Amino acid sequence: MLSLTRTFRSSKVPSTTADFWFLKIVTTAMGESTSDFLVHHFSPVLAVLAGAVVFTFALYAQLRAPRYLVVTYWSAVVMVSVFGTMCADAVHVGLGVPYVISAICFALALAGIFVTWRHFESTLSIHSITTTRRELFYWSTVTATFALGTATGDMTAYTLNFGFFSSALWFSVLLTMPALYFALTRKNAIASFWCAYVLTRPVGASFADWCGVSTLRGGLDWGPGNVAMALTLLIVINVVLLAWRTSSQMRTSVVRL
Repeated sequence: MLSLTRTFRSSKVPSTTADFWFLKIVTTAMGESTSDFLVHHFSPVLAVLAGAVVFTFALYAQLRAPRYLVVTYWSAVVMVSVFGTMCADAVHVGLGVPYVISAICFALALAGIFVTWRHFESTLSIHSITTTRRELFYWSTVTATFALGTATGDMTAYTLNFGFFSSALWFSVLLTMPALYFALTRKNAIASFWCAYVLTRPVGASFADWCGVSTLRGGLDWGPGNVAMALTLLIVINVVLLAWRTSSQMRTSVVRL
């Protein structure tokens, strides 16, 4: 049983280092390709249900963790990526909702989460994720950003006819703006972070689609399954290395104490 008032010594979200942003983009791409492969090779209903079950277990493990644990945290991010993509695709494919409408709805949902989070916790900083309630707000936000990013990326690729590669480049340019703004002004760090966080999703998803779809659709025709496996391997390698470095740093700190 989870207690919303459970507190932790430090934030359960990692620092926004280069490792963080690299893994964030790769997991978004992996979630896109994995979702596409599962939905098109198995029953979409069963795929979504299976994704929901694994997502629930991964998130529960993260919420139960006593502190930030590298493998546990990034496992949750991976499953949020896969399940968030499935949710966005289900709204369009299953319910027939246009990408423009779904993108607007997910944006409104995200705004609602931000307003509620701010109202109850007075901050949206990821460095303040030190209670279970704040962590629930955080993961609700993350899930909404993945769904929004997926719908937005598909909207530019399909509805606006940008194509996957052009969409990826367009969102990559947009992604640099909050980073440059904060680097030059050192202001509005929280807003800059969340703007960048939202934009990483369509960047990764658009590049994944470009690699996986057929040449007739403007892609490289590598296949979503192959792209998913390659990205999964890349994530595993980087998470293992990150976990090893984190463990080494903790041991060094203990020795110095």
